[in-house]
Amino acid sequence: MLNVALPVLFAVFVWWFSTGIVLLLDGLPRTTFRWSHLLSTLLGLGAFVGLAHTAPQTTPAGAFCAFTCALLVWGWHELSFLTGWVTGPRQHAADPGAQGWQRFVQAVQAILWHELAILASGLMIVAITWGAPNQIGTQTFAVLWVMRISAKLNVFLGVRNLSIELLPPHLAYLASFFRKRAMNLLFPLSVSASTVVAVWMVNEALGSPAGSARATGLLLVATLLVLAILEHWLLVLPLQATALWQWAMRNRDGAAPVAPEPLSIAPMDADEKLLHAR
Repeated sequence: MLNVALPVLFAVFVWWFSTGIVLLLDGLPRTTFRWSHLLSTLLGLGAFVGLAHTAPQTTPAGAFCAFTCALLVWGWHELSFLTGWVTGPRQHAADPGAQGWQRFVQAVQAILWHELAILASGLMIVAITWGAPNQIGTQTFAVLWVMRISAKLNVFLGVRNLSIELLPPHLAYLASFFRKRAMNLLFPLSVSASTVVAVWMVNEALGSPAGSARATGLLLVATLLVLAILEHWLLVLPLQATALWQWAMRNRDGAAPVAPEPLSIAPMDADEKLLHAR
């Protein structure tokens, strides 16, 4: 039982604590950002070294280390984005009345450098671990990236909970790309596909030798995927996800960005037609 509980509890704690640390650092005065970036960069570089070191390892400890290193690299991207250091060429709100492809292109421009930086890190992790037996770092980073893209698309198309309060004032313009509605057509596809993958990973983990590197690694990544699925559900359920990280948001000055006005939208608007293009 401990062989199952330990990876699950570790993944939950690291996900919760690392998210809180990023929010905490982002809520500090902007004069502290340079030191936060320095620390995050050092940790990120160390994480790449850790991924290279653990790539040939086939032990549970190697799985834990690779998982943690991938999260450290991801944390660098989260912090650099929320502090406004790496965002995109467009640093202002969407044009009034922008719809469909125009609004989508503007949204991409607002986060383009951030996404390209993630792509570069992902390719580097793949290169570091290419052909190695320990792929937990690559799998962890892939889950984080795919599920974050899914969450961004769902927020763009429209969900109930936009979590505007998580945006710092200098990124308030991003709220203009959000849309408030009960649900969108992409959401059920996102949670269904990811749930199938999560169930498969759990079955594979439970079918592997207890306490093995394979079982440990699969449980770590599967737990992270389940947490990402939970985050998706929190986008549409009448619950506030921010309650999980109130301890990390005490330094906020209370000047939360203003949420965009909720829109009354037909079952399929111009933005959702993007899903049916081609």
